[in-house]
Amino acid sequence: MCGILGVVATTPVNQLLYDGLMVLQHRGQDAAGIATSRDNAFFMHKGSGMVRDVFRTRNMRALPGNMGIAHCRYPTAGSSSDAAESQPFYVNSPFGLVLAHNGNLTNMTQLQEQIFRQDLRHINTTSDSEVLLNVLAHELQEQAKSLQLDLDTIFAAVAGVYRRCKGAYAVVVMIAGYGMLAFRDPYGIRPLVIGVNQTGAGVEYLVASESVALDTLGFSVLRDVRPGEALFVDTQRKLHFRQCVEAPVLSPCIFEYVYLARPDSVIDGVSVYETRLRMGEYLADKVVERIPVSDIDVVIPIPDSSRPAAMQLAERLGIPYREGFVKNRYIGRTFIMPGQAVRKKSVRQKLNTVSQEFKGKRVLLVDDSIVRGTTSREIVEMARASGALKVYFASAAPPVRFPNVYGIDMPTRGELIANGRNEREIAREIGADALVFQELEALKASIQKINPELSRFDCSCFDGKYVTGDVTEEYLASVEQLRAGKAETPLADDGDFCQLALNLNMDSHIS
Repeated sequence: MCGILGVVATTPVNQLLYDGLMVLQHRGQDAAGIATSRDNAFFMHKGSGMVRDVFRTRNMRALPGNMGIAHCRYPTAGSSSDAAESQPFYVNSPFGLVLAHNGNLTNMTQLQEQIFRQDLRHINTTSDSEVLLNVLAHELQEQAKSLQLDLDTIFAAVAGVYRRCKGAYAVVVMIAGYGMLAFRDPYGIRPLVIGVNQTGAGVEYLVASESVALDTLGFSVLRDVRPGEALFVDTQRKLHFRQCVEAPVLSPCIFEYVYLARPDSVIDGVSVYETRLRMGEYLADKVVERIPVSDIDVVIPIPDSSRPAAMQLAERLGIPYREGFVKNRYIGRTFIMPGQAVRKKSVRQKLNTVSQEFKGKRVLLVDDSIVRGTTSREIVEMARASGALKVYFASAAPPVRFPNVYGIDMPTRGELIANGRNEREIAREIGADALVFQELEALKASIQKINPELSRFDCSCFDGKYVTGDVTEEYLASVEQLRAGKAETPLADDGDFCQLALNLNMDSHIS
């Protein structure tokens, strides 16, 4: 899970991209980067940390141009927190390309071998995003009949990427002297939306991971990028679409609606906020089956993403809703923090209880999901320490029993508290008096009632069914070994913050 942006505008885009990254900060807090283009030259600054920490005024001034892309990173299995791994990534041959990527390639090992032995290219980091960039560069080289690019060549190269790259990916790319390219994997696992803004100087286009970035930056949503579809905005700001995959199947990641996306986003025609309200309704019905409603005095959400579900659940059950936890806004999202020890330490720093809402009461805590159980266990202990007589726990999502390999940091089965345990055992592990999980079919229905055209989802972390069809037991074992540091991985270069200006002297003609 990362946040990506790409814009072709009539005025300088550096501030626009910075503001967009701030809006998408919830999608990644490990690193950030911006690359812009002017007169066929690229300018880039990136580094480790939150967006506000990476960029200073001097950095922003060194990012000129009316076209640019941006990225905020969330590291996944096997990835490094080294600044060299931050995005965007750049390659200069055969055409100058700068790329930002959200997702995870499941056939990265095979692609690394192909790139080195067949494509004769060199990879500098352990990032699958750099692998994807080099695959695209090679496909452009194979498709180009000369040193000039045209639309057919660009889209044919994307089709080549689709043939070679498996997994989840939403991608935005700048091609020096030509324009901005964006595409989404054949299953649409990771989100990507395009917006438009009509100004006095002409039309502008913005692509982003979530619609909330378009809203806050003054763009109107045009539509979601379809699975297996590529779009290209040339230097004259003309927009071109092309379907590059036969028979794509939209199967968005269901965890986007549960936790990853902001509630004010709309993904594939579905309001994330409305979905979470409906999750609360279905979860209320499940609570009635498992816990006597008369034994619950108050419903308390775990801030922030569980609030809509908790409010709707409380209303449906006729139980008072209260805010029992105060969140420190200066601590990041614990779920996306790398390392179990860091997450556990951060829970107490992130949340504090409003003691009077717990003292002498039987409370029902509502969270969006339970993954590792670290946060849940700490929160139950905090509730009891504040005087709660009983602590019940409800999850708006089903038990997470399987690894996610499409860009979410829950790759090892041993880390998942629900793996090999039933609800009663999980309740005992987190210290709750009772535990209620959402049913998977109810979770799907929460989304489908808003957009009935969505018939499939990637629910692999809940049901173990991986929509790309290439995830084997051997692959999962290799990911676990990689995470444990037992597998061999390419060495990453030592990287300082990157500031470059590369004059590529390329003709900007698109035929």
